[in-house]
Amino acid sequence: MKGEVVLITGGSRGIGAAAARRFAEDGCRVVINYCRSREQAEALARELGGWAVQADVSDPVQVQGMIDNVLDKFCQLDILVCNAGVAQQKLFGDLTDADWRGIFGVNVDGVFHAIRAALPHFIHRKQGRIVTVSSMWGQVGGSCEVAYSASKAAVIGLTKALAKELGPSGITVNCVAPGVIDTDMNCNLDEQALQALREETPLGDIGTPEDVAACIHFLASPAARFITGQVLAPNGGLVV
Repeated sequence: MKGEVVLITGGSRGIGAAAARRFAEDGCRVVINYCRSREQAEALARELGGWAVQADVSDPVQVQGMIDNVLDKFCQLDILVCNAGVAQQKLFGDLTDADWRGIFGVNVDGVFHAIRAALPHFIHRKQGRIVTVSSMWGQVGGSCEVAYSASKAAVIGLTKALAKELGPSGITVNCVAPGVIDTDMNCNLDEQALQALREETPLGDIGTPEDVAACIHFLASPAARFITGQVLAPNGGLVV
């Protein structure tokens, strides 16, 4: 994988940052997409010798510009990790149109925009690795997280269908569906709630961003050359 170019959306923090570090360890040239976390993204880029690029993934124009800039700079893109995501806990009856559209705009439209922009390059080269990031709630649904669960279920459906479509072009499309991970997205959970989740998890622990990054890296690596359309779920056995 040395020398390959990997673009990670939402790459400035949490799972995205851990994935960026994992790919950099292999000698990949890492492009870190961010929307608002400029300082963190640029600091990570300096640390890894990578490149930080701003784009709101819900905006197709910005995403196309980002992909064009990556190809102008590196003349290639080998791996696309669609990691950018937002979450919200709310009763279904309290969801507004703006809530629903905002979550789908990032979690689903963002994946669509990034893959659509990168696809002509992948198809032209007859190769490429696409890894999407869903959630265990996309597999089983979470109470008070209907919009989030629905958006992450859509990512799984997109992954499976696209894998069938792109297989003849030599492109793999796989998904990682994390369980409870120690990231900013779960910072609203207090220690009592986290302890309850540990006890509910067969492996008795909360996952780390590095646990998820290892799965993303595997699916993008030569070791996964014959794997496509699959969902790898680092969740400690919470969902089986």
